[in-house]
Amino acid sequence: MSLAAATTIRVGHSPDSDDAFMFYALTHDKIDTGGLKFVHQLEDIETLNRRALSGELEVSAVSIHAFAYLADKYALLASGSSMGDRYGPTLVTREAMNLDDLKGRTIAIPGKLTTAYLTMQLCLGKDTPVVVMPFDEILPAVAEGKVEAGLLIHEGQLYYGDKGLHQVVDLGEWWFQQTGLPLPLGGNVVRRDLGTEMVEKIARMLKESIQYALDHRAEALEYALRYARDLEPALADRFVGMYVNDWTIDYGPRGREAVRTLLARGAEAGLVPGPLDVQFVG
Repeated sequence: MSLAAATTIRVGHSPDSDDAFMFYALTHDKIDTGGLKFVHQLEDIETLNRRALSGELEVSAVSIHAFAYLADKYALLASGSSMGDRYGPTLVTREAMNLDDLKGRTIAIPGKLTTAYLTMQLCLGKDTPVVVMPFDEILPAVAEGKVEAGLLIHEGQLYYGDKGLHQVVDLGEWWFQQTGLPLPLGGNVVRRDLGTEMVEKIARMLKESIQYALDHRAEALEYALRYARDLEPALADRFVGMYVNDWTIDYGPRGREAVRTLLARGAEAGLVPGPLDVQFVG
């Protein structure tokens, strides 16, 4: 595909505060895009994972779990990661339980291609019964007793206790205890068929957008609060800081090791294709 034919770049990302913060500069023309027009498409992460399977969008946020199925179509960008450094997706219940208590119980999950689900399978086993629900419906479903347990991603990780729910396990902390590494939850990918020159150009633009938001935190956070689902500003600020930080600018050696380790362990357990030679662009 020529550069001239690819001036419009569709970017898929989640309608939550950390992704909004990350893409603020591109959304508001705060950086020079070199003639590229970025069109943002907001979808929940599992929908983005599914769209990426068919190579639909030029650029997308995806789960690292999903990337195992996308590596033939997409390159993983070195910037844009959402990394859980001793925190991450959280299993919650109405009544206090431990991991053994969960065996055989049906758990609501936000999608079968999410990293949350892959990590939960590594923790509990691949035969754990699940029901798929939109991520923002899981917390109320557990609170109302519609499901026995739920796997929370996004902002719900911060306020489930306010709804009277109990943590069974924080999978980010569990992963750290297993590996000594952060849990790589999501990343940005770019379609390989755009060609090397365009891929590298897009990589630079996305990295600049993240750096701009971190350098202009107050204005980027004000925009991101629109997607914070009624979180108090201080809590939204905390959530953004959890998932847009130095890891997001670049995975770094330890972050790269975390991605490769997660996908290798998933492959060893028969949960994802592999072995996979993971390369980073940008």
